[in-house]
Amino acid sequence: MCFEALDRMLRDLMPVTDQHKTHQPFVGKVVVLGSDFRQILSVIPKGSRHDILSSAINSSHLWSFCKVLKLHTNMRLLMSSSDQDESEMKRFANWILDIRNGNIGSIVGDESEVEIPDDLLITTTDDPLSHLVDFAYPNLLQNMSDYRYF
Repeated sequence: MCFEALDRMLRDLMPVTDQHKTHQPFVGKVVVLGSDFRQILSVIPKGSRHDILSSAINSSHLWSFCKVLKLHTNMRLLMSSSDQDESEMKRFANWILDIRNGNIGSIVGDESEVEIPDDLLITTTDDPLSHLVDFAYPNLLQNMSDYRYF
């Protein structure tokens, strides 16, 4: 309900000079949301699948006022340094799209299960999560207080 709360707050705070804008969400202010709403869902503690999906912005009354813009170029593919890298990135991008489109995986109860390919798993260490954090943020503890690091 955070977008509805933002809408209500702006209605309370903003003086409305154009009566047409009183019926527009966010009092006519442009709000840009960036994400793939099928991949990033709200966290509802102990919530069911229905609770989680109904909390998404596309379940809100505000959704009918939204204009959806889609990206068509995978920027990661443009940054590959070799044909092999490009091939791997295309395969990974297609795998992500297949998950997003529901072409891979199965639904068990309220959960979806997707098998992760072996080449994406970290199997070289006993603590894969720490390994992943170290890879993404080398020397994290030493740089935590430096905002430029992130």
